[in-house]
Amino acid sequence: MLVRIVSSLILFLTLSTARAGGGMWLPLLLENLNEEEMQAMGMEISAEDIYSINEGSLKDAIVHFGGFCTGEVVSDRGLVLTNHHCGYGAIQDHSTLEQNYLQDGFWAMDTSRELPNPGLFVTFIESMEDVTSQILAGIGDGITEKERARLIQANTASLKASVALSAHEELLVKPFYEGNRYYAFRTISYPDVRLVGAPPSSIGKFGADTDNWEWPRHTGDFSLFRIYTAPDGSPAEYDAANVPMRPKRHLEVSTAGIDPGDFSMIFGFPGTTEQYLPAVAMEQRTEIINPIRIGMRDRSLAVIDSAMRGNEQIRIDYASKQARIANAWKKWRGESQGVEAVNAVRQRRQLEREFQDRLAAKPAALEKYGDLIPKLSALYTDRLELEKTRAYVGELNYNIDLFRIANMLDGQFAVADNNGTEAFRQRSDRLLTYLREIYDGYSPSVDKEVARALLEAYYTELPDDHQARYVLDQLAFADDYDTLIDGLFDLSYLTRGDRMLELLANDPQGFIDTIRGDSAFQYVRQLNGLNEQKVIDIYNEYAGRINGLQRTYMDGLLRFFPERKLYPDANGTLRVSYGKFEGFTGLEGDAHDYMTYLDGVIEKYVPGDYEFDVPERLIELYEQQDFGRYATEEGKMPVCMLGSNHTTGGNSGSPALNGKGQLVGLNFDRTWQSTMSDVYYDPSICRNIMVDIRYILFLIDKFGQAPHLVEEMTLVE
Repeated sequence: MLVRIVSSLILFLTLSTARAGGGMWLPLLLENLNEEEMQAMGMEISAEDIYSINEGSLKDAIVHFGGFCTGEVVSDRGLVLTNHHCGYGAIQDHSTLEQNYLQDGFWAMDTSRELPNPGLFVTFIESMEDVTSQILAGIGDGITEKERARLIQANTASLKASVALSAHEELLVKPFYEGNRYYAFRTISYPDVRLVGAPPSSIGKFGADTDNWEWPRHTGDFSLFRIYTAPDGSPAEYDAANVPMRPKRHLEVSTAGIDPGDFSMIFGFPGTTEQYLPAVAMEQRTEIINPIRIGMRDRSLAVIDSAMRGNEQIRIDYASKQARIANAWKKWRGESQGVEAVNAVRQRRQLEREFQDRLAAKPAALEKYGDLIPKLSALYTDRLELEKTRAYVGELNYNIDLFRIANMLDGQFAVADNNGTEAFRQRSDRLLTYLREIYDGYSPSVDKEVARALLEAYYTELPDDHQARYVLDQLAFADDYDTLIDGLFDLSYLTRGDRMLELLANDPQGFIDTIRGDSAFQYVRQLNGLNEQKVIDIYNEYAGRINGLQRTYMDGLLRFFPERKLYPDANGTLRVSYGKFEGFTGLEGDAHDYMTYLDGVIEKYVPGDYEFDVPERLIELYEQQDFGRYATEEGKMPVCMLGSNHTTGGNSGSPALNGKGQLVGLNFDRTWQSTMSDVYYDPSICRNIMVDIRYILFLIDKFGQAPHLVEEMTLVE
């Protein structure tokens, strides 16, 4: 049976921090590590109310939505609230020209009209256990990384084999603190999840690309689903006989609102953070690698933006691609600016100096820990040229659609090589569907200009030994750069979607032979083949050595900073973060309030604009000031709010809770500079963005005219 939490970990993690809040905490450790601080900040419940093994607790109302977002149960009939962008795929799948739920919204007026979603599931955490001793059994200091990985795999398999699981249950074993600790999560998944409600995208995505990562924000980013079970309450695949779930716990919903300075808590499944990078790695990332990526996307976006301004059809066709490219571009800029603004690299170096000073007082530890920082710095420095090439080539493959198509096809052709043409033929229908989606709206002329803007960097910025001979020869044969680009695009099948689809549909083997002989396909294949051999493989060898040292360094931090509060990096497991509802002062000195209102939506409203248009009914409700019971005492309709909670990707859809553990909002984004919290959290500027629950209720009740959905919730006024 699984071992309960070991007390030694608690000794490593006693309370102490420069400012209250921060971190992404395992719920089962809150009682020992965080409860006192959380209650001092205004939390009125106990850690046991948040996570309990034997009794129903808040964790029983939190779900991993589809494996990529967070959701929460908000009624005793399995109603689940998550973000609109988390439910977007399901909403899109049900949308047709005749019933465009993305455009018009959707509200099921009774359960018979709720829509099933094959493949969509939600997962609850049943329990968490520390299993470090079992997973690390037999692993000593002198063991190689390869043997360590083998033993961990074997120990994990042995542990899982010892646990009896029912249908739809799973035991997940995850590393924490760089692999110094391991926890097991017993989960149960429910595969019958039905769409219940969603506002129009003009509300659910209001502000779209322009407002992404920005504040003030005015987005009603929510959607509603319902979990169904077999009649006996067990998980079951979709069946007409299934019934709404009776959950162990659902969240109370508070309509009382919040004030600045109130306690705030986010409960969810954050994806990935890297909070303990050495200073040299943080510096390289924010001062060298991010600027490379930003520069490449500056050029790509300049081409696309110009094309979109000059052609209405291209504006429509490239809106999604432009948003996809700009999303990470904004994030990297905010991360680098945030790290610089708070001198995060300097503070990380100070931590490393203090680490060395503490080691000096412990001679017995010097042999194991004394040269960790110099070794890590040397490895990162030696790997830098590989990292730079990796960034440049990664941007070519991401931004240039011709490269994306060639890389995808190269992977598909491996099926034919390994399993024969018939195996490829069996997959051709799916490939046809995928290619149709790519070529729908594809503009070879725009893609060619993106390549013209980016590809020169391959020849001018990469070391000679990182450049493929075939790629160099193509430039030499073309005589000049422009001729090379024109030839790649004008003579390639990859830019002729209709011909590609016809070939694939009629003659899969002929398709393979034709594309393999295509000059642009060979160009991309040779470029990436050399990159795999000379860059990626060697980069990964460095990563293995770095990971081993980083694990030892993390172990040293835990041992020699016993008074500090060191939380584990996010890894897709259930976490709690806490802080306050509060505004912030931007890097330019501008003060930002903690809340926005419907007035701001109307101020931003631009009729017909795909980002800032809103439905006529919302305008009518605003003009009539018909906000029902959801307005503030001053008669205003709250829309979004800010908090100093530590969040990242995966926290989308996480409940924002008040000091009583009641739902007051729905997390969906961060402010621009807050993206630095993936590598360095600073509560002075890091802010998460939430949609106020009162706006959600207003949209369901007054706008969507579905008050029955509000009535099934437990509202606390």
